[in-house]
Amino acid sequence: MTDPLYYVDRSAIREGKLAAVKSGMRDLAEFIEAREPRLIAYHFYIDESESTMTLVAVHPDSASLEFHLELGDPKFRAFAELIRMRSIDVYGRPSPLAVDRLRQKAEMLGGGTVTLHTPQAGFSRLSSV
Repeated sequence: MTDPLYYVDRSAIREGKLAAVKSGMRDLAEFIEAREPRLIAYHFYIDESESTMTLVAVHPDSASLEFHLELGDPKFRAFAELIRMRSIDVYGRPSPLAVDRLRQKAEMLGGGTVTLHTPQAGFSRLSSV
């Protein structure tokens, strides 16, 4: 069994763009839910100061992440004027192709860092999708 990938990205919300970010998050979540049945979880959050957007996703494997990055690219581009990507953290073992696409996404959305975290110990009780 392939271990899941845990994806977390954080972005600064540009001045005056909060309403557009909230609308865009809802639109993107609906788009992804309808088209990615393998994706285990996909959640947006805004911090209490309403200045940072965080996305948390759980993919069953690297192929799911690759598909997500390809499918979502046009939708992600719509966020370029709304946010500035600060960071993408991936916990697990993404493929080299996924890592390359993550770096492209970070650059497109403001030049944030991409950090990979390799598993060392632990377990998941996620059922297979």
